[in-house]
Amino acid sequence: MVGTVDDVLLSNGAPNLENLEPLPEDFDPTAVIKEPVPAAVENGAFAVNGHAIVEDDEREIVLGRNVHTMCLEVTEPDADDDVTGEREAYMASILARYRKSLLERTKHHLGYPYNLDFEYGALAQLQHFSINNLGDPFIESNYGVHSRQFEVGVLDWFARLWELEKNEYWGYITNCGTEGNLHGILVGREVFPDGILYASSETHYSVFKAARMYRMECEKVGTLLSGEIDCEDFRTKLLLHKGKPAIINVNIGTTVKGAVDDLDLVIQTLEETGFRHDRFYIHCDGALFGLMMPFVKRAPKVTFKKPIGSVSVSGHKFVGCPMPCGVQITRLDHINALSRNVEYLASRDATIMGSRNGHAPIFLWYTLNRKGYKGFQKEVKKCLKNAHYLKDCLRAAGIGAMLNELSSTVVFERPHDEEFVRKWQLACQGNIAHVIVMPNITVEKLDGFLNELIEKRAMWYNNGNLQPPCVASDIGQQNCLCAMHK
Repeated sequence: MVGTVDDVLLSNGAPNLENLEPLPEDFDPTAVIKEPVPAAVENGAFAVNGHAIVEDDEREIVLGRNVHTMCLEVTEPDADDDVTGEREAYMASILARYRKSLLERTKHHLGYPYNLDFEYGALAQLQHFSINNLGDPFIESNYGVHSRQFEVGVLDWFARLWELEKNEYWGYITNCGTEGNLHGILVGREVFPDGILYASSETHYSVFKAARMYRMECEKVGTLLSGEIDCEDFRTKLLLHKGKPAIINVNIGTTVKGAVDDLDLVIQTLEETGFRHDRFYIHCDGALFGLMMPFVKRAPKVTFKKPIGSVSVSGHKFVGCPMPCGVQITRLDHINALSRNVEYLASRDATIMGSRNGHAPIFLWYTLNRKGYKGFQKEVKKCLKNAHYLKDCLRAAGIGAMLNELSSTVVFERPHDEEFVRKWQLACQGNIAHVIVMPNITVEKLDGFLNELIEKRAMWYNNGNLQPPCVASDIGQQNCLCAMHK
């Protein structure tokens, strides 16, 4: 066990990962991939016995229900209504029913990467204040009701985590993970105005949104079946544009499969194709796994000691904030290309948004103080163990499933019934769905999900009229248990 602050932190304030409690000897997350990852196949195709088969019809996207059919109408009070009595009772009853629905939906929350296990009762006393962190976190503006002192403390913690000194970084608390990506790509574009953006096809949609917003030329790079970027395809596309700088999005956990792009291989590919460090900018999208990987001893390291430009994570995912937020860190020498002085604020601004949620840094600060590096390391271990448990149970039940190395995202065949998908709030794409095992996901909750899935599945496929989908093209033949690949 680690006993002192010096045991947990290095001399520069970074986490001493060597002294963190290691995973048990009998727990080997790398065992999930027993063979080399299969070669990538073209979009819209799947491999059967080594041959690519093209599907004729694309699955129609099933959209959610139209909220207008169940919206809560705003009713105007009468002119002489003092907002008391019946109206107060009516609004209270609406809120009570809404709270009950939230409790029910939280019980069946599996498909999206949000940690719902948190307690912030101590912060309720701050609800009555309009806390707004306008402008640059490091320069106080004329608006005095802010939380910059908490924000900078949180930023310092993350800078230590990613090994960047206080006088070498700039960052801020964003309003969501997408804003972190928008900012990271924007910094890259400002550093290299004629640069080309490279991102894998499994990259979060916000990166391609950034390319459209900033009118950037964008090359979509192929992926392996694991979801990881295919660096051979990356090499080919780099060689086509050797005359222009490269702006690269590296995924520290892809959205659907939880795959981690090989940062070292991406850098090696850039160097081997003639891109010097002053001709590329790497943004690392670590929305979920960016805060999990540092606490797994054998995981590849994301650090500013490597030639990366920025890293972003979400605060409402693994950390467990009750409102969307995120952290964006970049090198200080990059931010000068973006920042502008704003007299109205008496501050400088290089953020995407103007007003920023001043409550979010306080929630992050509170959690980091309560859990610290050791607390996060324990939660990561729990998530990985439970993810392996879910994957093993699915396969034991005859359901095709895959779990990427060092990931807590379990990918499996898409359930046939969309009502079941909505009940458990599963994220789906084509023939696959996934469960993201977060700290609030217990074995008991997973057992409830598994029992219902197995029972429903027997009803869907028992009469022989329907067959479970083939997921070989999505997760590989070795992970598919359809009639053709059992």
